[in-house]
Amino acid sequence: MGESTAELEKPVAAPMIFIIVLALQFLSRYFEINKKKGSTSSEDMQLRAEIKQLLKEASALSQPSTFAQAAKLRRLATAKEKELAKNQEIHNKEAKLSHDSYTKGLTVLQVLTYFLLIIWFWRIPVAAISKQLVQPFGKMLSWRGGGPANENVMVGIIPWLILSTRVGKSISRRILK
Repeated sequence: MGESTAELEKPVAAPMIFIIVLALQFLSRYFEINKKKGSTSSEDMQLRAEIKQLLKEASALSQPSTFAQAAKLRRLATAKEKELAKNQEIHNKEAKLSHDSYTKGLTVLQVLTYFLLIIWFWRIPVAAISKQLVQPFGKMLSWRGGGPANENVMVGIIPWLILSTRVGKSISRRILK
């Protein structure tokens, strides 16, 4: 019972932090993809179908006697195209506002999460890695993690967060294309 909570947290700290960072990166990537994709409403789809049908009918009326009727159909199609453009502009503004609020919220969540993790593991090493595995980078990884112990490099929270963020971004971009 003499073990401290820091000793109990060490084996699961690094994977737990990586999973949290990875989840935040997946959320960020998901919002990024949804912003690019956009959505089309059923009203927009119906307007497009009507425009296509009107242009098809107008092109079928190619005789000189039906010129006036074809011109009327083309004008109607042009009016519907303007209506469609207006609907899409309104939808894009709404989507941008919604996306911006989600992105700001996610950024606040990420900053708060990183801050709490840094406070929680400030002087506590997150993981211990053999010196041979991290030979040239041992000093950088052990920053704020304590000195070497038993031929192991003690990894600090800040280098681990940086490494986890980079790997998380890479994984999320490969999985969510």
